[in-house]
Amino acid sequence: MRHDSSANRRKGTTPRRRPPAPAPSTSRTAPRTPRRSGESSRPPVSPKKRRFRPGTKALMEIRRYQKSTDLLLRKAPFSRLVHEVCQSYSREALRWQLYALLALQEAAEAFLVMLFSDANLCAIHAKRVTVFPRDIQLARRIRGVDNL
Repeated sequence: MRHDSSANRRKGTTPRRRPPAPAPSTSRTAPRTPRRSGESSRPPVSPKKRRFRPGTKALMEIRRYQKSTDLLLRKAPFSRLVHEVCQSYSREALRWQLYALLALQEAAEAFLVMLFSDANLCAIHAKRVTVFPRDIQLARRIRGVDNL
């Protein structure tokens, strides 16, 4: 009969891993000095990186973006996209006011956020957590913006 200690069966504990072996040095310029018995062969220990449980970081990001009111897309790439789309409609160079671009970006981001929230509801209805492209397609079809 095998007896396991309770520490191995506890939920949330991770197995201890050996630190990675240092890469063998190929420099032949510096002569190797003999090791003394008091020296340690391990490199100095750096502070451990904080590890969150799965999903915790995502929830932190969700709260952060829900609290903020700033734009999620960068302004310069969005402006380049708008200019590129304008060039496909007109051959002459159209100019945009800064506030017009900001208003367009605000409306585009509001549209995308609502579309993703509807797609999230579709995924939850299908008893899933992950949003698939078919959820976004269904949300667009229900909204009636399939021809965009």
